[in-house]
Amino acid sequence: MTDPTQPTTSPASGHPASGGLARSLALFALALGSFCIGTSEFASMGVIQLFSASLGIDVPQATSAVTAYALGVVVGAPAVTLAAARLNRRTLLLALIALFVVGNVLSAMASSLPFLIAARFLSGLPQGAYFGAGAMVASYILGPGQSGRAFAIVMTGLTVATIIGSPLATFLGQTLGWRETYLAVAALSAVAWLAIRQWLPRTAALDGAPIVQELSALRSGKVWGVMAVATAGIASLFAIYTFVGPIVTDATKLAPSMIPVALAIFGIGMTAGNSVGGRAADQYPMRGLVLGLGGALAVLVVIAIGGQTPSVLFPALFALGAALMASIPTMQVRLTRFAPQAPSLMGAMTLAACNLGNAIGAWAGGATIDAGFGLLSVAWAGFALTLTGLAIFGLTLLKTTPRRPLAVEAV
Repeated sequence: MTDPTQPTTSPASGHPASGGLARSLALFALALGSFCIGTSEFASMGVIQLFSASLGIDVPQATSAVTAYALGVVVGAPAVTLAAARLNRRTLLLALIALFVVGNVLSAMASSLPFLIAARFLSGLPQGAYFGAGAMVASYILGPGQSGRAFAIVMTGLTVATIIGSPLATFLGQTLGWRETYLAVAALSAVAWLAIRQWLPRTAALDGAPIVQELSALRSGKVWGVMAVATAGIASLFAIYTFVGPIVTDATKLAPSMIPVALAIFGIGMTAGNSVGGRAADQYPMRGLVLGLGGALAVLVVIAIGGQTPSVLFPALFALGAALMASIPTMQVRLTRFAPQAPSLMGAMTLAACNLGNAIGAWAGGATIDAGFGLLSVAWAGFALTLTGLAIFGLTLLKTTPRRPLAVEAV
C-alpha cells in the first residue's frame, strides 16, 4: 500500500496539496461527516427523556439505546475496517456515510425500544471505520509528522457537533419531536456524502492494505494496553454526558431549555481540548494523556460535590470536556506508532475504545442512579473509571513509551 503520510504535489494525482482551497474543502468534507456522526451520537443523550417518554420506558432503560450505538461502534470499528481493508479509503467513506443515513432513518421510524436499539446499533457500525479511514485521508492531505493533528481535524467535526449539532438537535427534538432529530441528521449526512464525493481526492495513494497487514497490528500487547487506557479513561465523559439532561432539570432545578446550553458548554470544552491535544500529541509522548485524565479526576470530584449549583456545574462541564478530549489524540498517536502498518485500523480502534467507554460510562452512571445514590453519583462512577484508566497507563504503558528520533520530553 502507498504510504498515506507521503503527499504528492502533482495535479494529476488529484492530491489536495495541489491547491490550498482543494485541501481545505477535502478536510471540511471529512469534518462534516464526523459532525453528522457526532450529532447523531450525542443528540441521543439530549433527547433521551423525550424518546423514553414516547416509548413508555424510564430513563435508565432508555440508556440501552445509547449503549447500543456505542456497541455498534465497538463491533463495527474492527469488523468493518478489516472487511473493507482493500477498499480505497474514499470509496469506503462514501459507503459508511450511506449506511449511517439508513441507520438514522430507521431510528426515526422506531416504534419500540428493541427497534430503536437495533437502529442505533446499525447507526453506530460505520463510526469507527469512518474515523479510521478519515484520519488516514487527513494524514495523507497534511503530510508526514501530522498524524495527531490529522486525527484532531477529523475529530473536530465530532466535537463541534457537541457545541452546535447536539444542542440544535436537542432543541429540534423538544420543538418538533425526537424522530425529527434523527431525520434531520440523516438529511445532513446525505449532504456530507455529496461533499466527500465531490472534494476528496481520487488517488491510488488511498487504496487499502491486505487484511493480513491490518491484522498484524492486533498482535501487539502495547496496542491493547492503549485501548484499555482509552476505554476506562474516557468512560467518565459519557457517565456525565449521558445524564446531562436529568442533571440540569432535576439536580440543578433548571428549565429544560437550559439542557442545550449545558450541552453546548460541554462541547466547547471538548473542542478546545481536542485542538490543544491534537497539537500536543505530535510533540510530546505523554503530556496530553496524563494531564487530561488527571485533570478530569479533579473536575469529577467538583461535579459530585457541587454539581447541584449551576455556577459550579457549567464551568465543570467545560473543564471535563476539555481535559478528557485533550487526551484522545495522544492515544491515537501512540497507537499509530505502535502499529504504523495499520493506520486505518488504529484510527478505528481508538474510536472503538472510546465508544466501549461510552457504553461502560452510560451503564455505570445508570447503575448508580438505580442504586439510589442520586443523579450526581454518576460523577463518582466516572471518577472510578478514569482512575482505572490512569492506573493502567501508569502500571503498563509508561514502560513502553514510543521512542522518537529526537529527545523525548518527560511528563
